[in-house]
Amino acid sequence: MPIQTQNERQALSPTLGTRLLCGLIALAALILGLFHGAQAHSLDEVDAMLKGDEKYFQPIDKPIPDFTLRTAEGRIVRPTELHGKVVVLHFVYTSCTDVCPLHAEKIAEIQAMVNATPMKDQVTFVTITTDPTRDTPDVLRSYGPAHGLDPVNWLFLTTTPDQPEDATRKLAEAFGHRFSKTDDGIQAHGIVTHVIDKEGRWRANFHGLDFAPVNLVTFVNALTNGVERPHHEQETSGEPDEGWLAKLKNFF
Repeated sequence: MPIQTQNERQALSPTLGTRLLCGLIALAALILGLFHGAQAHSLDEVDAMLKGDEKYFQPIDKPIPDFTLRTAEGRIVRPTELHGKVVVLHFVYTSCTDVCPLHAEKIAEIQAMVNATPMKDQVTFVTITTDPTRDTPDVLRSYGPAHGLDPVNWLFLTTTPDQPEDATRKLAEAFGHRFSKTDDGIQAHGIVTHVIDKEGRWRANFHGLDFAPVNLVTFVNALTNGVERPHHEQETSGEPDEGWLAKLKNFF
């Protein structure tokens, strides 16, 4: 694979940076403007619109698998402690040199979009290692900054000392996908990003790396604004509202 020179990277970065900045500003402004109206719509509407636009989106509605894990600092984290936040959760192992770094960087891109809006304090990003033996506390602490993840609302979790080595791989299976470890330490696995609502219900999967980040951010915004409450009233004009999600999708 060709290696970019420093000059090539510098030539590319202003364009990419400008595009991301414009996207963040636009997304933040739009969400601010539609924040209150979002509460009037149902999650069924959001699901239907995303299913028509995002082929890697899978709506779900069930409790998340239970777990007891810990951070690099030894803090115990259970699903109940995440209640009140929308959670974006995924699995990686840090010695993976293939898709795991790309997945982490995609999550970092989504986090940057979320954290540029009022959703920042309502969303937690959770990464879980499937290789707790190699992923020591020092490794966990360095992984996020290396891939652009902001610790302000990001957790990297591993097993507790009394758990078996394969506990998080079995947890991944409970979330519907496998990390199959081989003798050389490589793990064959798929890529799924899970979204969990404030009540701890598993609401969606975004499969692979080709989904549009704005679609996941759109779904997260729906959950932060409580859109699962049904729409009982139309606008006072008598005309049906176009819908905050349609406006957002049309804007982009």
